[in-house]
Amino acid sequence: MSDGFEFDLIVIGAGTGGNGVARMAAAEGWKVAIVDRLPYGGTCALRGCDPKKMLVGVTEGVERARAMDGKGLIAEPRIDWAEMMAFKRTFTDAMPGRIEAGHDRAGIATLQGSARFTAPDTVEIDGRAWRARHFHIATGARPATLGIPGEEHLITSTDFLELPECPRRIVFVGGGYIALEFAHIAARAGAETVTVLQRGPRILPNFDPDLTAILAEATEALGVDVHTGAAVSGIAREGNAFAVQYETPDGPKKVVCDVAVHAAGRVPNIEDLNLEAAGVDATKRGIKVSPAMRTSNPAIFAAGDCADSGPNLTPVSANEARIAAKNLLANQDERKIVYPPIPSTVFTLPPLGSVGLSEAAAKEAGHDFDVHFERTERWYSSIRVSAVASGFKVLVERETGHILGAHLIGPGTEEQINLFAMAMGAGLTANRIKAAIFAYPSYASDLGSMV
Repeated sequence: MSDGFEFDLIVIGAGTGGNGVARMAAAEGWKVAIVDRLPYGGTCALRGCDPKKMLVGVTEGVERARAMDGKGLIAEPRIDWAEMMAFKRTFTDAMPGRIEAGHDRAGIATLQGSARFTAPDTVEIDGRAWRARHFHIATGARPATLGIPGEEHLITSTDFLELPECPRRIVFVGGGYIALEFAHIAARAGAETVTVLQRGPRILPNFDPDLTAILAEATEALGVDVHTGAAVSGIAREGNAFAVQYETPDGPKKVVCDVAVHAAGRVPNIEDLNLEAAGVDATKRGIKVSPAMRTSNPAIFAAGDCADSGPNLTPVSANEARIAAKNLLANQDERKIVYPPIPSTVFTLPPLGSVGLSEAAAKEAGHDFDVHFERTERWYSSIRVSAVASGFKVLVERETGHILGAHLIGPGTEEQINLFAMAMGAGLTANRIKAAIFAYPSYASDLGSMV
């Protein structure tokens, strides 16, 4: 290439926020490279959403069988941990090769190593310098540093997904998505003791408190010990085990386990990029980007969990990457990110979902609204599958009938919450939802009774 540039574009990060950008640029004839220090695929496909949901799929079978035992089904299910992990690997093991092969077919150079900026137009990858006209950063997030003694004894969620056997005693430090989802998996897989230590006053603080209370009940009924107001102060080895020390309003306590898992949040994975050399501004929340996903260096874009932008969710990362690619190729900011109502789901059993405003946020914003809140264990959809924990809270604006927020727990939640997101994005009123005719009986057919 002229001017000493090896590439038109180098994409840093081969996950959701990077792969699509590389492919779109290559399709337009750009000379493109992509680099990652880890196998291609990113967190979601290899170390997060997808492999986790495959484990959940196995535990769903166990949960469903146990719930229907004595109702016509004779069930004695159990989980073989090694077989479950092997099932997970049928997806994850093939993914890096599939992605690299796709890039090869598209003419994208696939590099392996750690990228570090040495100039606004240059990165060093394992000692070799590469120049490009443009860069796109999609390095995702990593577990936060906790700053507690013995932190090195914690395993990450990535490590959990590779455990060769189910731990007999396991502790999760944190009370968010990772802690609750993995605690449910471990408990159903046969762990003798499963403990969740949450610093704050309740689990999943970003979700509706009335529904997280239902989930907490279901989690404790599963045999998981959930401790809130439990600030972990240190981890020490005790023989072949670990003692996790934590502070409570009643004084210091400890719990002994075989495995302790870091589930206390993630931060942008940007500290090794040397962004200062590239003229890229960042904060603790991530790389600063405009609505066009452009950084303070006009030749560099960023998207996904490494950026100070939308929620750290895979579909959000993919949407931001698409906007970044469009603007890269147009050489102008012709597209700006607009976030529709974004649903999120905690894949516990029962699952918990949310979209839109919380009750507290709606009040703070000054909305005049009705709250539709009900536990639904006696609804047909719950009775049919013998669900013992289900409910909803839907916020309906009085003047317009628009849905301000929907919060669900129980079977079918992960699909019902998507329907609420679509309805909210389309501006459908409660009356329009009530008038819709869905297949019956189905989880979708319950929506009209929730508004």
